[in-house]
Amino acid sequence: MLPVLLLTFLLALMAPALVSWLGRRAFWVLAIGPAAATGYALANTSRVLAGDLPVSRTAWVPGLQLSIDLRLDLLAWFMLLVVGGVGALVLVYCSAYFARDALGTGRFAAIFTAFAGAMVGLVTSDDLLMLFVFWELTTVFSYLLIGHYADRKASRRAAMQAIVVTTAGGLAMLVGLIVLGVGTGTWRISEVVADPPTGTPAVVAAVCLLAGAATKSALIPFHFWLPAAMAAPTPVSAYLHAAAMVKAGVYLVARFAPSLSDLPVWRWLVVVLGGGTLLLGGYRALRQHDLKLVLAFGTVSQLGLIILLLGSGERALALAGLALLGAHAMFKAALFLVVGGIDVATGTRDLRKLSGLWRTMPFTTAAGLLATASMIGFPPFAGYVAKEAALEGLWHDVTHGGDALATATLLTVAAGSALTVAYGLRFAWGAFGTKRSVAPQVTVPTPVRRQPWLLVGPPLALALMGLVLALTPGVGERLLAPYADLYPKGDPGHLVLWGGFTPVLAVTVLVLLGGAAMFWGRARVERLQDALWSPRGADVVYRRTMRRLDDVAADVTAATQRGSLPVYLGIILVVLAVAPGAIIASGLAGGTTVPVEVVPWDEPAQLAVVLIIAASAVLAARARRRLKAVLLVGVAGYANAALFLLHGAPDLALTQVLCETVTLVVMVLVLRRMPPYFTDRPLAASRWLRLFLAVVTGLVMMGLTIAAPLARVATPISVDFPSEAVEFGGGKNIVNVTLVDIRAWDTVGEISVLLVAATGVASLVFLRQRNAEALRLSSGDDVPPDTFTRRVWLAAVSTVAPERRSVMFEVVTRVIFHVMILFALFLLFSGHNAPGGGFAAGLVAGIALTVRYLAGGRYELAEALPVHPGLLLGTGLFLSAGVGLASLVSGHDVLESFIVDLHVPVIGTVHLVTSLFFDIGVMLVVVGLVLDLLRALGAELDRQGDLSRRELEQAGEGAR
Repeated sequence: MLPVLLLTFLLALMAPALVSWLGRRAFWVLAIGPAAATGYALANTSRVLAGDLPVSRTAWVPGLQLSIDLRLDLLAWFMLLVVGGVGALVLVYCSAYFARDALGTGRFAAIFTAFAGAMVGLVTSDDLLMLFVFWELTTVFSYLLIGHYADRKASRRAAMQAIVVTTAGGLAMLVGLIVLGVGTGTWRISEVVADPPTGTPAVVAAVCLLAGAATKSALIPFHFWLPAAMAAPTPVSAYLHAAAMVKAGVYLVARFAPSLSDLPVWRWLVVVLGGGTLLLGGYRALRQHDLKLVLAFGTVSQLGLIILLLGSGERALALAGLALLGAHAMFKAALFLVVGGIDVATGTRDLRKLSGLWRTMPFTTAAGLLATASMIGFPPFAGYVAKEAALEGLWHDVTHGGDALATATLLTVAAGSALTVAYGLRFAWGAFGTKRSVAPQVTVPTPVRRQPWLLVGPPLALALMGLVLALTPGVGERLLAPYADLYPKGDPGHLVLWGGFTPVLAVTVLVLLGGAAMFWGRARVERLQDALWSPRGADVVYRRTMRRLDDVAADVTAATQRGSLPVYLGIILVVLAVAPGAIIASGLAGGTTVPVEVVPWDEPAQLAVVLIIAASAVLAARARRRLKAVLLVGVAGYANAALFLLHGAPDLALTQVLCETVTLVVMVLVLRRMPPYFTDRPLAASRWLRLFLAVVTGLVMMGLTIAAPLARVATPISVDFPSEAVEFGGGKNIVNVTLVDIRAWDTVGEISVLLVAATGVASLVFLRQRNAEALRLSSGDDVPPDTFTRRVWLAAVSTVAPERRSVMFEVVTRVIFHVMILFALFLLFSGHNAPGGGFAAGLVAGIALTVRYLAGGRYELAEALPVHPGLLLGTGLFLSAGVGLASLVSGHDVLESFIVDLHVPVIGTVHLVTSLFFDIGVMLVVVGLVLDLLRALGAELDRQGDLSRRELEQAGEGAR
């Protein structure tokens, strides 16, 4: 099973390239994926029927006991036939449906094939969490398919509506799945179904699962998203909304009904949701004029009926539901494909504008009429066999001690079936009939373009399949009855083409006559529907609810996002102080039993450093000048580095000093474009408030720092870090080995955040993209022609205004720049066993670039490192993550390090650890970040300042 699943996703990845290479013929290749799923199911038919179920278990995240468990039981086998068979035919149909020059065909092909793969994974999953993963994949892929025509508002709205509704249901279903997994102690679906939970957990799980099924299968009150999704291309409707996506909810009900259908809440919800959807969908279909909308509301109605049958808990009804599930996939997919062919040939789907197509499109008409006959339950088609079995099972329940609910269910199914006949005839007449009384704009017969056989063959094959399978009902019963027998109650049902003259036959005749009568009097029925009071539609309620939600969100945003950084920081600090503070206070009030022993300091120097930090913090809070506050904060940062050093952590101290230096430079660069004072207003009150908030937050954090380690009940994993650093990481610097080996995934995430931050800063400052040469020439200064060609130190220093130059600074820069670069390399290579590492090396190199920029101006920055920061950032991230992928490809764990000891002549033994390349990637990311900040907050702000001054000078000259 897993190879079939991987094959489908692999084809999805290859789809854009295949479409670019083969054009529309690529859909034939992509059809291999779903076809392989069908072939796999057919090849294992005998094993499935014999109970020798194919099972595949592949470890996914062993540490969390997660695995990809696939299991092909009878229900999964049947769903694979539906999902794979219909999917393959629809993909073949796509090769003729889309124009040769249609935009986005490659993207559509990839998403469609990936959706088919997600459905294959969903129906074969034997793990609750994997079921949810594939469930949500179908949600995402359906969103992309429904919104394929992104330039159309209707498509965008329908896609958003579908993903909001189905995602909400998916989250509810997740709760139910977790309840089942926790309640039973296993996450395998087969074991959960065999031994389900009881009591309240079972009730909660049942409600949550039905909520997920209701949203996915468009049951009331969530039915409105499916008709709106008809804005998607017709192949999407034929697959997602006839055989695949909406069948996911049906599959969920069929999977858990054998174990949960005894619950009263399950039975009542199934009857209400299924029966109500059956009637509402059929009623709404009678008023539609778009052929796809007739089929869409008909699909809603049929889904209600299938859910009603499969969720009832009765063996006979379950057998009928499975048969109807297969029949519905065939006739509804065929009808949607027929509508697609009509749309391509005539340019319209409005049944009021179509006439006489039975003459001009005979094969399409044959496919449409055969599929319609199966949909309305006319003999001898698959739909008739399934509905006869359903009516027989319901009649048996009513006549053998059934309660009022059973009688109401029978009447509901009969009424819904009559509505199906009415809208089915409406569809057939509207699509193919010759209309004698038509609107003035209609031409009779409707002009038709020549249709390729690929638009006719797939729907005709599906329609004929519904006829062929109905002629052999015994085969269907033999294949489907074993799963129906898993249901807890009721007599086994039967699938027959002729059951004799029975009361059920009379009900069927009444249903057909009643539906025909409603179609015959369709004009009166429509007038009656218009005259009747209609409650507000669910789609209107949804749109108004979302609009109100948007308004509330806007109001909340306006009240909270005020654009004031002090307010934002104040709110964060208040929450930070209140939440942990309340916990600590409650612990102290209750009398903690944990012995607390606080050591003020180990040596007096620590007290002196703390006093410096406290004094600088208080002075910073009281400062009115921005530069003064920044410098005082810098003093606190450097003092913290001294505190690290006094505690025996030179690595942390080095990193703190370097970070503080870079931060201080960046802040000074920013302050050049800001007013010197925070505000002109007196700040006496606010300064004391800020000081009080800072003191409270500091005290709470101190208390939390003391309380958190004392509350630990398990041995921390960090106690093994010293031995693991040497044994597995091959280094003695525990801090560095932790970053690049033990917790390398955390570091990958952190450098990814750095990359995003650098991109965000640049996007906020740069108004347009420019390369280094354009940046050099943008100021209009008189630059000597050989400034950037001479091989001299500080080549661009001549572009700096004389009053801004410092000879002493230039000399010092010439002396220390290369020394700093060499020191950075030393830290990089020695960091595995001594203080240093890629992060510290990157910061040192960044400071060297900063010194070069400060000495030579913005043009010197391009001379110092003529590389785009994005190249450094991307290369660093790729290198760090690539180390992990390399170990994965070699058959080891992700980011696993390898130690190689080489003997090099003259040099001696070289101790090489592959995590060094990870560290190099970290260094490149840090250097790229600093370079990006210097370009954005230094060079670009310099350029903007020069332009502003030049504009002012030109304005002054013009005024004179």
